[in-house]
Amino acid sequence: MSEERKEAPVRASLPQGGKIVELPAAVSVRQLSQAIRQNPIEVIKQLMRNGLMANINEVIDYEAAAKIAADFGIEVRPQAIRSAASRRKKPEHEETKHLPLRPPVVTIMGHVDHGKTRLLDAIRQTHVMESEAGGITQHIGAYQVEVKGQKITFLDTPGHEAFTAMRARGARATDITVLVVAADDGIMPQTLEAIDHARAAGVPIIVAINKIDKPGANADRVKQQLADHGLVVEDWGGDTIAVGTSAKERLGIDDLLENILLVAEMEDLHADPTLPGTGVVIEAEMDKSRGAMATVLVQNGSLKVGDIVVVGETFGKVKAMFNDQGKHLRKAEPATPVVIMGLPVVPGVGDTLASVDSERQARQILSEKKAVKKPVSVSLASLHEQIASGKVKELNIILKTDVQGSIEPIRTSLEKLATDKLTVHIIHSGTGNVTENDVMLAIASHGLVIGFSTGVESGATRLADQEKIDIRRYDIIYNLIEDVDKALKGLIEPEIVEVIEGRAEVRAVFPAGKKAKVAGVYVTEGKAARGARVRVQRGKDTLAESPIVSLRRFKDDVREIAAGFEGGVGLETFNEFQPGDVLEFLRKEKSA
Repeated sequence: MSEERKEAPVRASLPQGGKIVELPAAVSVRQLSQAIRQNPIEVIKQLMRNGLMANINEVIDYEAAAKIAADFGIEVRPQAIRSAASRRKKPEHEETKHLPLRPPVVTIMGHVDHGKTRLLDAIRQTHVMESEAGGITQHIGAYQVEVKGQKITFLDTPGHEAFTAMRARGARATDITVLVVAADDGIMPQTLEAIDHARAAGVPIIVAINKIDKPGANADRVKQQLADHGLVVEDWGGDTIAVGTSAKERLGIDDLLENILLVAEMEDLHADPTLPGTGVVIEAEMDKSRGAMATVLVQNGSLKVGDIVVVGETFGKVKAMFNDQGKHLRKAEPATPVVIMGLPVVPGVGDTLASVDSERQARQILSEKKAVKKPVSVSLASLHEQIASGKVKELNIILKTDVQGSIEPIRTSLEKLATDKLTVHIIHSGTGNVTENDVMLAIASHGLVIGFSTGVESGATRLADQEKIDIRRYDIIYNLIEDVDKALKGLIEPEIVEVIEGRAEVRAVFPAGKKAKVAGVYVTEGKAARGARVRVQRGKDTLAESPIVSLRRFKDDVREIAAGFEGGVGLETFNEFQPGDVLEFLRKEKSA
């Protein structure tokens, strides 16, 4: 272990009339503990409760530090404010400016057909660093390129879903987002999702206007669409960098990379390679011959072969490390993506990694993590209490509607409800059913989901129940606005919510008397219980909702049928079943 660095004290002011601490843009856990006058162990535990694994010497950003201070009932404010004359240039941080610069980590996002993969391939083929003789190029979900002697790390993820999955687990894995928009197609719904996800993460956005070589390309139309959604490009007087590219013809690639380095310089990215390694899992799989393999982005410190690491809910010893060129590595420094061997099980995407001194320490950390309760999610029922206690200062909402025309009036009405104690942000809006991705964004942003005249996909319901995310559904705008207004004022009553206990698919229809019919079903998830109400779904349409009059397994009446079994279901007010119909088994309960 290297000798511990001496750190400059953080300037703190604790007047008698209240607790206010000034914090810099980056601060170590030790300095934060001193500034807010708390035991470092308690601060580390609180970081863990918020999904962040950090040791006493690790540097965290202001946002994370402010959240921890708020958990201890201490108000903070930034130590320095960015001047208008240097809108991009960040002030130098006394705590980090002496540390080495690290490469920026970049994620490319955008609509599925706009050329993200081809652009990544063009960058990789042009600028990928040379491997040693015998190295085999392999896909590991992340890689580094070199531009004019400087490295850039790219995360080759499936898009904003993985990006937000990592945020939802408490890992900020990206420094810069490159938004790819096809010049011949313009902004699409998936483009808007990517913009909202990047904004929610507070990540700088560079726009690559791709396919500029195509006959129907119209870069000015794309710039206008970007401006309509709050991204005004530089040549229109804004501060968003936009670069024309063609992945096919290799046009604009160098210009894009140089602008990434420019933004990285303004972001002033530092890390300390002398610390124990910490990072985040980008990809993971079980290899038949090598066991659990995890692609890890090292974020701070250095990860070495032989290190004992805690990853998610498990720990192991790093037996071997490889880069994307197949080269064996002994050590990986900050912003380096590597594949590691040695974990007993496959970790989850977004799980944090931390090097520890011993297996005993690893077991202790895991036992503490299991004992820690998850932070309470934001819900309308508890919103006023959370505002009063200072736990919530902004209400982040993901809004899904049936038609585009409903979004703007709902957005405007909700944003008008903001008070001096709480701001209301619609961080993402769109049409269609509530999806798992919407719930994932709510988890990452500590928000809630509102659906207007739209449904909720089964995967979204399961994830929301698991993560305690509040999903509210309305068919009348007035009721929606009134509920949020009441929640802000502490007047809302506990909502009676639907809980879907199970789903079944109709496989056959049988007669059961003169007019009655029984659905022969296969329970696909959860259970079919006699006391439930049943909603009959055919495609996107709801046909009926009815109590159960009969529930059978073969000839026997039963109280419930578990997932994976067949049975017969008869309803009180509906019998026009068709094969392929889906039955949802519901119960009502008061929301928390």
